[in-house]
Parts: sequence; structure tokens; C-alpha cells
Amino acid sequence: MYRVIYTFNMNIKNSPQVILEKISAIEKMERGTLSITRQGPNGPYYNLQSWYDGRNHTEYVPAGQLEQVQQHIEAHQQFVSLVGEYERIITEQTRQERLDGLKK
Repeated sequence: MYRVIYTFNMNIKNSPQVILEKISAIEKMERGTLSITRQGPNGPYYNLQSWYDGRNHTEYVPAGQLEQVQQHIEAHQQFVSLVGEYERIITEQTRQERLDGLKK
């Protein structure tokens, strides 16, 4: 785990294999955003909102689960970022191989 965090923060260009390893290390994630719906006597009430199946879904998040849900949302954001990076690298490699084939 230390190696993954270290290389991620070093901003080193990752290989597709390293990216896939980072993706597979994400064990829990949740898509959506947290929003405060109202203030109660003991603090704010939170909802988790996400869009899937063509519609908005909203779920109440108890205060005791707030930190855990925030971590799951951050893991999903990291997942999306890694998938985008993987797509970019594979696309660049594919294009380069195609162009190299034209030069032969």
C-alpha cells in the first residue's frame, strides 16, 4: 500500500499495469455527493445523492456513517481518475502503434 501511495503522489507516469493494480486495490467506493439537507438540534442531516439508471437517487446518511461515506466517495473519485488515466495511456499506445505501422 505504501508503494502505491508513494508513486501516486510522486506524479510519475504510470504504466497500464500499475494503474490496474491501483484500481484493484480500491475495495469500497460509492458514487455521489453529500449534501446537507437541513440543520437539526444535534447538527446537520446529510443525504447522499447519485445519478444512475437515468434518475437521481437520494439516501439519508446517518451521522455515524458520514466519515465512511466520505471515504467511499473519495475512493470512487480516485477510481474515475485512474480509469481516465488508463484510457489516455492505452489510447496513446494504440495510436502510436497504428502510426508506427503506417511508417513501415
